[in-house]
Amino acid sequence: MDKCIAAIFPLVKEYYDRQAAQVDDAGNEVRLSAPAFDEHEAMRAISTILGGWISQGKNVREFEESAARYFGTGSGIAVNSGSSANLIALLALKEHKGIEDGAEVIVPAATFATVSMPVIQAGLVPVYVDVDLDSLNISPDAAEAAISERTKILMPVHTLGYPAEMDQLMAIAAKHDLAVLEDCCEAHGSALNGQKVSSFGDVGTYSFFVAHNMTTGEGGMVMTSNADIDRLCRSYREFGRYKGAENETARYYSDDVLTDYDVRYVFDRLGYNLRMTDVTAAFGIEQLKKLDGMNDMRRANAAELISVLNSKTKGYLSSTEAAPGHHHTYYTFPILLHESAPFTRRQFAEYLEARNIETRPLFAGCLPDQPAFRNAPGRNVGELPCARYLRDNLIFIGIHPGVTKKNIGYLSDVIVEFISSHT
Repeated sequence: MDKCIAAIFPLVKEYYDRQAAQVDDAGNEVRLSAPAFDEHEAMRAISTILGGWISQGKNVREFEESAARYFGTGSGIAVNSGSSANLIALLALKEHKGIEDGAEVIVPAATFATVSMPVIQAGLVPVYVDVDLDSLNISPDAAEAAISERTKILMPVHTLGYPAEMDQLMAIAAKHDLAVLEDCCEAHGSALNGQKVSSFGDVGTYSFFVAHNMTTGEGGMVMTSNADIDRLCRSYREFGRYKGAENETARYYSDDVLTDYDVRYVFDRLGYNLRMTDVTAAFGIEQLKKLDGMNDMRRANAAELISVLNSKTKGYLSSTEAAPGHHHTYYTFPILLHESAPFTRRQFAEYLEARNIETRPLFAGCLPDQPAFRNAPGRNVGELPCARYLRDNLIFIGIHPGVTKKNIGYLSDVIVEFISSHT
């Protein structure tokens, strides 16, 4: 079988080489996202399939271990999506900390829906606080002002790859005895003063959706350095299966009811089936090796576009620029319309879209304004003016590794043409 796999590899490489040679680099189409992979991911996936073990197995373990080393945590727990990662991280924190149903979780108001949905699904209450317009991240001052006697978890999101102010947030959490869950689903490789996000709090989460900085197609991971949280996450991930902390190698389980029962079929909590497959993990192993290089491409593309916005848009448009010590990995490139702009977000977005440049708003805009959350559990802290300004005045565009220099040149020209035609 090994000889067969070795014989396939040159053919797979030739296929990807031909695909790369056929890419049309006219530059006049910019997609929001495009997965960057080649024969290495394909061959590891093919080898996994030919090996006959495609469910959770050795590839998942290798991916978890390599991710833990890269992100600087004690362990990683691979799951089928980033929202699943958030769900089991919250459930594990509840059980580990003895948090009761109805306790509050502080979240940024301007973010993606699956920050808040798992909070509600876990029996907790999201508390929406305002964000900072420069970083798009949760405001530490707003977060601290939101704390009540029912607040038990602080859940910052590293928005579009910009690391949140974790030093301040961790100090607030320590002062008020809060658990910290970092949502890093858009921030693969982001760091604050050299420390990777997901390694500051009790637990961190990632998504490996196809549009993200690294991908497994679908998939996610929980990162933690707490052995009990790790054990609980693995149990919730797999049907609530017993993961005895006292003896992981035990063959049989006994209690007041069961005697010498096969430990593989003992369930001590209500869980889910959220496992990652070995084929999925095969992709992740290879993607992680390329992450830093792919992030460098995103950062270079962002730097060029920031220069254009700062010098050629008459002060009407801007983007996030990383403060010192903040390693920003630019999941996408945000463009914010200033109040002085003589045009609307819709006009700007439609102008770009008509020229084959894909755009999106900042996810859900302001979460509590979305139909699904209007009557759901949750409370707002203040009027959320920054989140609502972002809701109405921000778009983002793609600057992934597939965006070439010609694409950046085309993007720049289109933006400048728009400004000229509207001023």
